[in-house]
Amino acid sequence: MTNGPPSPGATSRPGATSRPGGTSRRRERPGSVAHRHRALRSPVALRSPVALPSALALRAGLLGWSLVLLCGAVVGLALGTLWITSVAGVALVAGIPLTLLTTALVRWFADLHRQWAAERLGEPVARPYRAAPDGGWPARLWAVLRDPATWRDWAWLAANSITCWFSSGLSLMMFLAGVVYLIYPLVYQLTPPEVFRTPLGEGFRLHSVAQSFAMVPFGPVLLLLWYVTAQRLANLNARVIRTLLGPTEQARLRARVQRLATSRAETIDAQAGELRRIERDLHDGAQARLVSLGMSLGLAQQLLHDDPQAVQQLLAEARASTSSALTELRDLVRGIHPPVLADLGLDGALRALALANPIPTTVTTRLPGRLPPAAESAAYFAVAEALSNAIKHAEARHIRIAVEFDPLQDATTGTLTMTVSDDGRGGASTDAGTGLHGISRRLASFDGTLGVSSPPGGPTEIRMSLLCASS
Repeated sequence: MTNGPPSPGATSRPGATSRPGGTSRRRERPGSVAHRHRALRSPVALRSPVALPSALALRAGLLGWSLVLLCGAVVGLALGTLWITSVAGVALVAGIPLTLLTTALVRWFADLHRQWAAERLGEPVARPYRAAPDGGWPARLWAVLRDPATWRDWAWLAANSITCWFSSGLSLMMFLAGVVYLIYPLVYQLTPPEVFRTPLGEGFRLHSVAQSFAMVPFGPVLLLLWYVTAQRLANLNARVIRTLLGPTEQARLRARVQRLATSRAETIDAQAGELRRIERDLHDGAQARLVSLGMSLGLAQQLLHDDPQAVQQLLAEARASTSSALTELRDLVRGIHPPVLADLGLDGALRALALANPIPTTVTTRLPGRLPPAAESAAYFAVAEALSNAIKHAEARHIRIAVEFDPLQDATTGTLTMTVSDDGRGGASTDAGTGLHGISRRLASFDGTLGVSSPPGGPTEIRMSLLCASS
């Protein structure tokens, strides 16, 4: 969770903050396929003695995937045939549930390939399907048939049965042919006279084991060709999957408009709820204190000449009411926009938040400077809500907060990523009614995202991000 190496002698303590200067480029997820590929291509990796075994292990894994994908291409062709047959039988009553069942199988099969393509390309491949409507089988069938992604799935099944043989099949054939040619004399010796005697056609016939050694040089050549092209062919197959199974540009725009409309409505509701909360806090808190203050001062004025001792008691009560009213007003202002956030920025506000936390908390920030006030406020309250959830429910012994700004190409805008992790009992959920659902609504106003990894038993990692500009 720590961004950048710690300074010598640094210790983890409540509120500890690391603020290395400068910015950093976007980093790939450690352990991802794209991250391993970049590591293997780096100059240091090429000089390392473990680079070649790692590269061979990677290509051996691709070889296994080639076999799996080839079998999947055959299964996909069968699924496509079954799906078309079931659609053709929709006129019959039995064709409706069969079509829905086949569609579910096809989508599950496509999801497996999306997951593989995402691992290969280092970026997610979204599901483009429209939400299924409520209703009976005919309504669901009509929605399925109207969904363009359904027909693109079928087109992919047909195309994959061909393209997979030119990518995964070609890679597998080069490896197998290289191995066979490398041990061709042994193959020649062990096989019947009718086979492996004309490897290059009838014009080139082998008559002895000694002559078969002429085929051995083809083995290293084919294996080297397989080694060089294995990743490229796998990536080509992954791009075909992403093109046919991922959402189209029109679908992306439609989904984005839907998300913006939903987030706008949620933002309006959240603002209205915030105004009602402020009004309720003022009415039940500071206003009641001020009314009590006015009544105490009025009674003191009446008893000023008759009972000075009672006047002193009333003035003491008025002073206590004034102090309580000021405290409640400060808390109310802090809930709207904390003064420490305006004075010290996001890193200072998070440091102050960690110092007030009863659980030891480590804060690590990597920010280029001040961010827009709206983005700082949203990030602060999102982290504060996640921290509050950890304190109340996680039973954690230590909490870590990491905030980093990853600039985009123009270096003025980028992604602000906030991570709150703990070593508690896990089980966090983003269901409606939870604090995490409120964080998701707050981030949606900035087209932000919320990701939760919280298996039972822990640990929990809450990863939040939003787009913003740097100062």
